[in-house]
Amino acid sequence: MYVIDLFGLNAQEVRERFPAVYQHVLERVKPDRDAKRHTKDGAGYARYWWLHGKPRQELRKSLGGLERYIATVETSKHRTFLFLDKSIAPDNMLIVVAMDDAIALGVLGSIVHVTWALATGGRLGVGNDPRYNKSRCFETFPFPSIHAADKFGGPIGAALVDTDGNTGTTETYGEYPSDRIRNFAEQLDAHRKRQQAAHPCLTLTGMYNVLEKLRSGEPLTAKERTVHEQGLVSVLRQLHDELDEAVLHAYGWGDLLPLLRIAHGNDAPPEGQSRDDARRAFDEAILERLVALNAERAAEEARGEIRWLRPEFQNPDAAGDGAPEQTRLATDTAGDDQPNRDATPAPLPPNTKPQPWPKDTVDQVRAVADLLAASPVPLSIDEIGARFTARGPWKKRLPKLVEMLVALGRAQEQDGKIGSA
Repeated sequence: MYVIDLFGLNAQEVRERFPAVYQHVLERVKPDRDAKRHTKDGAGYARYWWLHGKPRQELRKSLGGLERYIATVETSKHRTFLFLDKSIAPDNMLIVVAMDDAIALGVLGSIVHVTWALATGGRLGVGNDPRYNKSRCFETFPFPSIHAADKFGGPIGAALVDTDGNTGTTETYGEYPSDRIRNFAEQLDAHRKRQQAAHPCLTLTGMYNVLEKLRSGEPLTAKERTVHEQGLVSVLRQLHDELDEAVLHAYGWGDLLPLLRIAHGNDAPPEGQSRDDARRAFDEAILERLVALNAERAAEEARGEIRWLRPEFQNPDAAGDGAPEQTRLATDTAGDDQPNRDATPAPLPPNTKPQPWPKDTVDQVRAVADLLAASPVPLSIDEIGARFTARGPWKKRLPKLVEMLVALGRAQEQDGKIGSA
């Protein structure tokens, strides 16, 4: 779709430079603005009738000088990030990250960030699709220290295994973590766009539905086989696997790769375990490590050490002085930054029956967060446990999950009880 965007021009300039556009807006926009002149905000809208009612000046400022930027759909079945050209005006359902570096795209699109986003975000819609809330999913997320990974980690290597299963020498890929993340992210972004350009009916949702089926080992339907061929989904899968590996190495968490390979259906699980067991164990480990890293970064910021993600924009006076990279970057939607309404359900009615305790760690975190948000009063650990039912020693995990929610800023402790933040 095309949009008329006259930001930065006065009415006289529009009429002189773009007379056809001026006439279109004069006849179709100005009458409506004039009619609402006496409503709230109406006078301002009527005065600047040729401009968008909410021009999003902060968003425009953050995108200034960039040839492209990162975006993700606010509510989507699969959490994907992609580059958009500067000529594209993001609408209100897009979350925008004002960066053009493929390293950021790679980290955000990796299993590390996706797991975090699923745990911290809400759910919305009939299909219960995940919702990406920028204040919870993005601003609390600790990026890896790429500079430290390159400096101290060196080129990524892998242990070679002979036919008898013995570990031998190490093969070096010859790329540093930053190079590998950037390269795979660029390839991933180009691959999806190339296949969609070649097949206009091909959707990201369709491609990622097939990707999930490939990982699960389920047979594809005839329609899914068509999507697989058009989207080259096996290539998409391999790119994601390699990107996830590079990002884990950037964090120094390469020890989690065996679990991830099982969870993604690349390796067989040990006897007595399943692919789902490996995925739950991986999610639990990732969330615990990210919460710990989040706490470390918070302590750094309390000491005045800020890890800017885009220092030339966020902290231009200190750019180039060797300040560490990371944290708070301007992200925005084209609409208002509304609170996460879907993560705040109505208060629970009395005598509510205990609900089943979820199996997945991510779902467990969300279930406890939703319970706390719905409760009009803080709850003790025992009271939280009483709201769920399941077999086994699952209640032993509650203190750790609550601690995680407190660290994420989604819960707070009050006199020994836990309430929603």
